[in-house]
Amino acid sequence: MLWGPLSRPLTADGSTERPHVSSVLGGDSVSDGSPESKADSNVDSGSEQIPEGSIVTEQTPTPEVLESLIDSGLHEIYRETTGLVLSGFSAGLDIGFGPLLMAVMLTLSTGGYGDLQTELLLASAYSVGFIFVIIGRSELFTEHTTVAVMPVLDGRASVRGLGRLWGLVYASNVVGSAVFTVLVVTLMPNLGVASPAAFVTIAHKLVDHGLGWLFVAGIFAGWLMGLLAWLVTAAQETLSRVLIVWMVTASIGILHLPHSIVGNVEVLFGLALSPSVTLADYVAFLALSTLGNAVGGGVFVGLLKYSHVVRGAG
Repeated sequence: MLWGPLSRPLTADGSTERPHVSSVLGGDSVSDGSPESKADSNVDSGSEQIPEGSIVTEQTPTPEVLESLIDSGLHEIYRETTGLVLSGFSAGLDIGFGPLLMAVMLTLSTGGYGDLQTELLLASAYSVGFIFVIIGRSELFTEHTTVAVMPVLDGRASVRGLGRLWGLVYASNVVGSAVFTVLVVTLMPNLGVASPAAFVTIAHKLVDHGLGWLFVAGIFAGWLMGLLAWLVTAAQETLSRVLIVWMVTASIGILHLPHSIVGNVEVLFGLALSPSVTLADYVAFLALSTLGNAVGGGVFVGLLKYSHVVRGAG
């Protein structure tokens, strides 16, 4: 471990106390609440009085964002197995609606990949499953490549506990998304809203690349998912969180980056509907995208964000 736990001052009874935001952010003084103190503060800062009834939106301090992520990660690491598996399975099912809507849009659209309007439409459809999962608070593996890493870096959880969480959530995500694929392949032809060719086209956007691309692009997808976990935690309103989820995941969609769980649905569609997508394509995609996602979220967000916040607070 490169860094120790977040340091906190001890109270008189020996317990730890969370540092005041002003001390973390480098404030010079804190008002004692008296009229003279408030007046002096206003004069020193040169700020104007805020009218009564005005709404002031403050940005969440980064130490609070980190602490919230650590608490969330700890909760999931020590969560009982059945709850984790059911939540992960639900996430795998729900996230499949993104690729399904993409196939529907691609079927109905007069354009295709490469057309700006169609690409934006598909990217927005791609984000729908993420909105269902993240706002609905189901467990998604690529979020935990960042969230669950934080308690381990802070010394409050073990690598073994992290591995248990990753294994359970990942396996249940993959199984849930596979079940969703089977349901769609079985039922959708009778509905006639998406053509098999559309599903196959979407799959080929992920498998028609070399192994090196899958890993490197997977890092970028995991990086963006880690940023998403950080930004959603920092956001203070549900609408803000929805917009953040849409913005980040639509970026993954329009860049055609391999997300291991959503991509599991996309490539399985191709595998089930066309001989041009092989089992070897599927295994290579799932293995390299998963590894890349873990590196992107764990290193480029988890490790770096924890490092700069702890060093800044210290």
